[in-house]
Amino acid sequence: MAALTVLTKSLGYHCAKRSKISTFSQNFPSHNSRFQTLRTLILEPSLSESVKLNRLSDYNSGIVEVNLDRPEAKNAIGKDMLSGLRHAFEAIDRDSSARVVMISSSVPKVFCAGADLKERKKMTAAEELQIPTIAVIEGAALGGGLEMALSCDLRICGENALLGLPETGLAIIPGAGGTQRLPRLVGKSIAKDIIFTGRRIGGRDAMSMGLVNYCVPAGEAHPKALEIAREINQKGPIAIRMAKRAINEGIEREMVSALDLEEECYEQTLNTKDRLEGLAAFAERRKPIYTGE
Repeated sequence: MAALTVLTKSLGYHCAKRSKISTFSQNFPSHNSRFQTLRTLILEPSLSESVKLNRLSDYNSGIVEVNLDRPEAKNAIGKDMLSGLRHAFEAIDRDSSARVVMISSSVPKVFCAGADLKERKKMTAAEELQIPTIAVIEGAALGGGLEMALSCDLRICGENALLGLPETGLAIIPGAGGTQRLPRLVGKSIAKDIIFTGRRIGGRDAMSMGLVNYCVPAGEAHPKALEIAREINQKGPIAIRMAKRAINEGIEREMVSALDLEEECYEQTLNTKDRLEGLAAFAERRKPIYTGE
């Protein structure tokens, strides 16, 4: 298992013990009853009261949902949630059948209202997962909450979303990757505006500046995220992982080295059963069934 690194300079985290896993079915309420789907809880509940890890069932079985549930603190990231996120990401990283992760909130009008300041430096990066991650944002994603969303590959929000990094108003700066991920996403000038002023940004403005990928009517972020997750789930798992690696690592390299990395990642997809399945499905005019082999 690849080590999960925290969002600080060189501090790393590697768990030597496997967390206990249990499986049982339950009806988990979605943000839209039309999209209610049977889910399976795959993280031992006692590991965290504020983080639940669920797998969607049937043809969505490659989709895993990390659900934040700390209503009394508006999902502020404290010790319990931090521990729960670590265990969740470690469980996902070990699970070869997981293909895409949705990070969402069960607390109305809040994705994550920030991080307890002393816990901020210990936050785990969702981007360290090899598979795609999607932040599902309804309501507030402020401070550490936005920084968590920035570490995801995709961000989908409702029109009622409020995003911001208000730390300068507390005489500090974003301390969980905000000063680095935000300018890489929206550009240096816009990032400075957001961080210097600490202003809150609505969903539509967030999409127009490239802070989120999609902005949908309030209450529709979860169904939209599920739609995107289903599209990803149907693609070749190895190809998706290699594409993520090529993009994430390549963007930090100069072009010649980045192209070498792309070739290396491309070669990883050639001698696979999935590639042969894709060719066969195309010839037979049917949908491919990929196994990640």
